Amino acid sequence: MAVILVTGSAGFIGSHLAHRLLDRGDEVVGLDNLNPYYDPTLKQARLARLEARGGYRHANIDLADRDAMARLFADAKPDRVVNLAAQAGVRYSLEQPAAYVDSNLVGFGNILEGCRAAQVQHLVFASTSSVYGANSKLPFSVHDSVHHPITLYAATKLANESMAHSYAHLFGIPATGFRFFTVYGPWGRPDMALFKFTQAILDDRPMDVFGQGQMQRDFTYVDDIVSGVVAALDRTAQVDPTWDAANPDPATSGVAPWRILNLGNSQRVELMHYIEVLEEKLGRKAKLNLLPMQPGDVARTEADVTDTQAALDYTPSTPIEVGVSNFVDWYLEYYRVGKN
Repeated sequence: MAVILVTGSAGFIGSHLAHRLLDRGDEVVGLDNLNPYYDPTLKQARLARLEARGGYRHANIDLADRDAMARLFADAKPDRVVNLAAQAGVRYSLEQPAAYVDSNLVGFGNILEGCRAAQVQHLVFASTSSVYGANSKLPFSVHDSVHHPITLYAATKLANESMAHSYAHLFGIPATGFRFFTVYGPWGRPDMALFKFTQAILDDRPMDVFGQGQMQRDFTYVDDIVSGVVAALDRTAQVDPTWDAANPDPATSGVAPWRILNLGNSQRVELMHYIEVLEEKLGRKAKLNLLPMQPGDVARTEADVTDTQAALDYTPSTPIEVGVSNFVDWYLEYYRVGKN
């Protein structure tokens, strides 16, 4: 049994991860400030399910609160840390950039300092497929350059990768960063497409579909994401003995126990097909309001998970038909749609 600090534990991915860790007997210290970026009642519902279980304890702390974070690490003494707390959302970063600086930069700095003080065995942290930015070569590989992020959100996550490398080098804190690809599933975020589309179809109102519905995404089911994160926790990052300083690989390091991995489903799905799968599950047709691309969006994403498979025995196994069906079943039950 290990003591694992999971930040963002009342969030979408964090709550799923916390349950998986509890299921296998770990003690989970959860951190979440329940901020109102989206409906806090959904976060509170996720948290209530966790607090009903033995082995879970919660800290309502803001990542940017340096003193509170230092006390948490001193009290909890975590063996390992999974940082999933962050200010999420690509488009919101155009409106509230300071929120990303506070949470994703200052907050992550506090995570790193806590890991140094507690001498944690392994830090696993969330990056994002958005760091590939203006890249067009598919599938996206962790060995490709990612120096051209096109949103502040992506830039802060890219900074996290570099910050973790410096702490891994200077203080010997093993660190694994995951670039997540369009995660979906039960207990998902209301600002994500599947949630919005489901609401619109059930309300029989038009829904905005950007990129004329032709965008392609590597939709990845949340259980597959969690499987990758858990596998990484148990396989600590190491210094890469084959790393060549004259031709440096951006995904590994010869001077630090650090690595970057993709977590995706490893296939592109057109947005219109995603909608068709949802329509079939709901038994209703969507009313589409086709719109051009939004600022910060990219036309297509696809993860190369070759390195993830080799390092973690990771194989995503959930087709979108199953994942979308599971989400809809949860949504209808949680919101009691059609029930008295």
